[in-house]
Amino acid sequence: MNRSGLTIIIVGAGKVGCTLAVRLTDEGHNIIMIDKSEDRLNDLQKNTDCMILHGSGSSHETLEEAGIADTDLFIAVTDSDELNLLCCTIAKQFNSNIATIARVRDPDYGNEIPYLRSRLAIDMIINPEFEAAACAARLLFLPAAISINTFAHGSAELVRIRLPEDNMLDGKDIAYIGKNITNNMVFVGVERGEEVFIPNGSFVLKGGDVISFVSSRKVCLGFLKAIGYNTKSVRDTLIIGGGKSAFYLADQLIKSGISVKIIEKDPKRCEYLSTMLPKATILNGDGIDSNFLEEAGIEDTDSFVALTGIDEENIMLTLHARNVSNAKVVTKINRITFTQVINSLNLGSVIYPKYITAETIISYVRARQASIGSNVEVMYLLLDGNAEAIEFKVKEESSVTGVPLKDLNIKNNVIISFISHNGKLIIPTGNDVISVGDNVMIVTTQKGFTELQDIMR
Repeated sequence: MNRSGLTIIIVGAGKVGCTLAVRLTDEGHNIIMIDKSEDRLNDLQKNTDCMILHGSGSSHETLEEAGIADTDLFIAVTDSDELNLLCCTIAKQFNSNIATIARVRDPDYGNEIPYLRSRLAIDMIINPEFEAAACAARLLFLPAAISINTFAHGSAELVRIRLPEDNMLDGKDIAYIGKNITNNMVFVGVERGEEVFIPNGSFVLKGGDVISFVSSRKVCLGFLKAIGYNTKSVRDTLIIGGGKSAFYLADQLIKSGISVKIIEKDPKRCEYLSTMLPKATILNGDGIDSNFLEEAGIEDTDSFVALTGIDEENIMLTLHARNVSNAKVVTKINRITFTQVINSLNLGSVIYPKYITAETIISYVRARQASIGSNVEVMYLLLDGNAEAIEFKVKEESSVTGVPLKDLNIKNNVIISFISHNGKLIIPTGNDVISVGDNVMIVTTQKGFTELQDIMR
């Protein structure tokens, strides 16, 4: 884990750009941040030790001053899709070996992303609104979950649920579940108040705990049903806010047979949504008007998703929905500060598009830095940022391959959650081994793992 860091230029010192700068600097990379706003750059320098450069990321002069010729990775996350694409294109002209990442959010580009990647030679195009919508859709397909992350091309899921006070597992240890319900899952985290734990078999669960586990979807559904949770998908949803995330979410839900209503106060946006989503019900009105919400059916809806562009409105809408209905609620939060306060409000499922963007990019950075033997495929923050779930692709023999897991000298606070071998999901025991070609997921409270061998002492 002492490998030299990459040299990375980030264009755009907004929330995502600054989050990336702080995280990547902490992981030992050399960061150059470019932005037109001196105030943003000065604020960033107060929080992290990176080079700042005032100017445009599409300027030849600025890029030369930033050292583009010797840069490993170029990331464009300004507020403009077109500028992000242009910056990446210019960066490639300066340095054909540089890897480029662009944030692109407009649905009009949705079907053109493969073309743009090919023609503009951009290595990654990420759409945070689409990713947030996909996250929300997974939650509506399994309303019992607070959050769901997927691994091994969808064959493994990391599911987070809250344990009710009167649940049958209240007062039971983890070993009880393996003996009496299923042993085809791994518990990777428990949140209890402000404390977080990576539990062992003797750890006793309590009502109110938020528990995270890894399993296949089939095992997950069987487990949740066995302990008293509703495992059926929602039948309908009420979405407040008709922005990009709402469009992407509605499109996915309608294709799955779920009825969708969207409340949007901009008449022109309503017309656009009506044209693009003919099977959805589009209501022109103010989503924060409680009377209008009642008329729209908030008290009877199966699910309620707050997707306005204002965090405070989304929080109030969710709290209101929880007060007047039994709906599954999902809240989009754009700010990535005050997470402890937000978590204390018990908003149900909260999605952070900016976190999703940052984690996807950091996962790519780690994979690029990693050795040829093992690469990071997917990475997520867990337990309020106190742990990471990382999926590796094993590409060659190493110190962790061909050895029973029980004989590996693995670091503390590291759990091997699954091995995907020839398409088969394995919840590992001490006798299982890791082989070349496998995908392996670990959960750890340690930071900065870039290859699977980092789990070893």
